[in-house]
Amino acid sequence: MSNKLAQLLFAPRTIALIGASGDPNKYTSRPQRFLRKYRYPGKIIPVNPGRDEVLGEKAYPNVLAVPDEIDHAFIMVPTAAVETALVQCVEKKIPVVTIYSDGFAETGAAGRVKQDKLVEIARKGGVRLIGPNCIGLFSSKPSCALSVNAVLEKLDITPGPLAIISQSGSMMGGLLSRGLGRGVGFSKLISVGNECDLGVGEIADALVDDPHTEAILLFMETIRGAEHLARAARRAYAAGKAMIVYKLGRSSVGQDLAASHTGALAGDDEVANAFFRAHGIVRVDTMENLFELPPLLRGQKPARSHRVAVMTTTGGGAASVADRLGTFGVDVVAPTQTVIDNLAKKNIRISGTRLTDLTLAGAKKEIYSGVLNALLASDHCDMVLAVAGSSAQFQPEVAIEPLVEADRHGKPIAVFLAPHAEASLKLLADNNIAGFRTPEAAADAIRAWRDWTVPANTPAPDTTRLAAVDALLANAPGKTVNEFDACKAFGALGIAPAQSEIITDAAQKTSVGFPVVAKILSPDILHKTDAGGVALNIADAKQLAETAQQILKRISASHPQAKINGILVQKMEKGLAEVILGFRRDPQVGPVVVLGVGGILAEIYKDIAIRVAPVDLDTARGMVEEVRGLAVIRGYRGLPRGDCEALAQAVAAMSQLAALPGRTVADAEINPLIVKAEGQGVIAVDGLIVFTENVHH
Repeated sequence: MSNKLAQLLFAPRTIALIGASGDPNKYTSRPQRFLRKYRYPGKIIPVNPGRDEVLGEKAYPNVLAVPDEIDHAFIMVPTAAVETALVQCVEKKIPVVTIYSDGFAETGAAGRVKQDKLVEIARKGGVRLIGPNCIGLFSSKPSCALSVNAVLEKLDITPGPLAIISQSGSMMGGLLSRGLGRGVGFSKLISVGNECDLGVGEIADALVDDPHTEAILLFMETIRGAEHLARAARRAYAAGKAMIVYKLGRSSVGQDLAASHTGALAGDDEVANAFFRAHGIVRVDTMENLFELPPLLRGQKPARSHRVAVMTTTGGGAASVADRLGTFGVDVVAPTQTVIDNLAKKNIRISGTRLTDLTLAGAKKEIYSGVLNALLASDHCDMVLAVAGSSAQFQPEVAIEPLVEADRHGKPIAVFLAPHAEASLKLLADNNIAGFRTPEAAADAIRAWRDWTVPANTPAPDTTRLAAVDALLANAPGKTVNEFDACKAFGALGIAPAQSEIITDAAQKTSVGFPVVAKILSPDILHKTDAGGVALNIADAKQLAETAQQILKRISASHPQAKINGILVQKMEKGLAEVILGFRRDPQVGPVVVLGVGGILAEIYKDIAIRVAPVDLDTARGMVEEVRGLAVIRGYRGLPRGDCEALAQAVAAMSQLAALPGRTVADAEINPLIVKAEGQGVIAVDGLIVFTENVHH
């Protein structure tokens, strides 16, 4: 289907231009003029009820009057006329329709209703839609300039290996001009408009099989159709085609939080990063790297280690990149003594510092080439960053030609040119070597290479444990499960809960051994401590009775409408660390699992690891390593080691909620999960489960 879709999008045999104008001053004349300018080989059919001919082509009053089969229709009529035009396209059995016209979901609720009607019409008729509010698409091979974008009139697009899919139509011209300004060429370009039907994921999937595309670049504002994008990314990875994304939304002006703390910790951007990581998508923070990064990844797979050797003919230029690499935590390594000694035998003297500065050695090709080849051949580094000063501008044979001629030993080379040196950049680009114009872009590219991962394994559902959880939760009343029942469910998943018992009367005895904790038990009170519903270190039965009475009195006053299930009496548990372990069904990417340092300041520090769920045990172990605050249980400075393996098993178990049959879990959390000493396991002492709805089995 992806091949068929690609053909209908980018190589249609016949295109109908609905609303085509013969006035060259109107946007609606552009697609016809651009198709001819770029020598589209197929048939163009203008549709205009007021014209028999448009720009030399025979015109028809509507698509139903066209005798030919039509592969792709481009609608450019006023908003009110779009529905009628689409109905006619359905009747004509046109398989793909792009809607340039605006006035739909981007305008608000009323526009959304109009857009939904278009989708309903198209789906009933088997038509795929792009847009509405879509500026169009471009293909260099085979040629198809089906767009109203003025940049196609002003610039000649160089064919090349890069494809761009953009959620912003207004950015297409900017992206195109920036890329052309960097000497790169393009295979395909498309803006997706409102993504009412066909979106980034399905279009990217169609481009994976395009022989003219080597890298797929995404300009994104949000993630829609995550399952399609995930499939496309994994297929692209398998095909050796990098998928690189520049996504807006690093900050959040406002965010709807879930009932748990997990909602506050797992913000939109953290979730997006987890999604990209899970599926092998490379995220860049500088727009330039959409065009400058692809050569660095060409022919590469994610490296197991990420040690970077730096050589330079300008100390300041190298420092401007290395300093930023340091802030990213990239491992910049010094040459080994073996490298130093081998070069000395060739009468080339370098120091053992992390920046191999050749400035004082003089601008000599044999020196530059000797050091470069020694670093590339050495197994102490995984990448070489070469920084060139004025020689890049005035003596490219010294600093640039050695890069072209070098045996790279399978390693990527990143090159930052301190001066403005377009000829040298072109020489690098022509030889598929990544050249960077700014230190920020060079550092960001190396950081992105470091963060690039193999698409994550998706473990099979643990059907036995999930069936046990489902049985426990099937008849839970309401949308929120109380702490006692939630912890029982976590126990069924394999995460041991603290010994607990419910008392429904303050004077009731308990079999839980003292000291204990007393907590209000209510599905309506999610944050019990804030409500005054928790008391710690209760020493005996008398103190428990008094404390339980006080808790019930406080809650009765502060939450008079809350349903009270009783008082939860729980054994006091101690360990080496408290963590927060959460599961959340994100509206954009679906299920994620979150691990972070627990306690009341968890939301402030946001020291978390987050992955798309479910995760396997190796991925869970990586999450435990990633949380900085958990260094205290990883043996940091001789501190006692916590049971990190049991913690990883708990993370993997929690992530299995993604595959729970029956009711759908929207949110689940253990906060805190007590991590005991190595070999002693973990204990859940507080739990929360929230369903997406109230319906039972």
